Amino acid sequence: MSLAAVLLALAALLAGGRVRAANPIADVAPAATDAGEDDDPLAAASALDVFAACLSSGMAVAAAAKATAPYAPHGLADVLERAADLLAVGADAFTVWSTVDVSGQPRVEALCRLARRSAASGSALAQAVSDLADQSRRDAADSARAAAERASVLIAGPLGVCYLPAFVCLGIVPVVVGLAGDVLQSGVW
Repeated sequence: MSLAAVLLALAALLAGGRVRAANPIADVAPAATDAGEDDDPLAAASALDVFAACLSSGMAVAAAAKATAPYAPHGLADVLERAADLLAVGADAFTVWSTVDVSGQPRVEALCRLARRSAASGSALAQAVSDLADQSRRDAADSARAAAERASVLIAGPLGVCYLPAFVCLGIVPVVVGLAGDVLQSGVW
């Protein structure tokens, strides 16, 4: 046992202070999100699912927002952080969710609208946030399907331009020339 302690001390000495304690939560939590992820509806849907799961488990809205913010895209994370901080100090929930800047972020705007409605009427926020996450996924699927259909239409033009002349030159012209040769040799003309 003393040999193990000596080896551990030697390893710590050789590491030169680069040893860090294992923190499983810090290892799982993502680093700061990129600004490019703001447009990712699936990342927002995942963050909304985490928020809904926290709310469903009985966490307060402020604690759930604070727990969700590290996993959310940048725009949503900012709103959740701000709301969590204001709610933690006792601000009115309706006012907190009303004063959020949601410029051009439809999912964040919808979340704020749901939170205001929940604050005003006392309705459950967890199921509404879960439904918003599902809607965000459906919107992403519709957007991907529309992009694929646009790509198939745009591909059809160049393919037609390339293959139609080849089909005419290699498929139709030899048949017409062959028939014309047979007709001319038979003496019909």
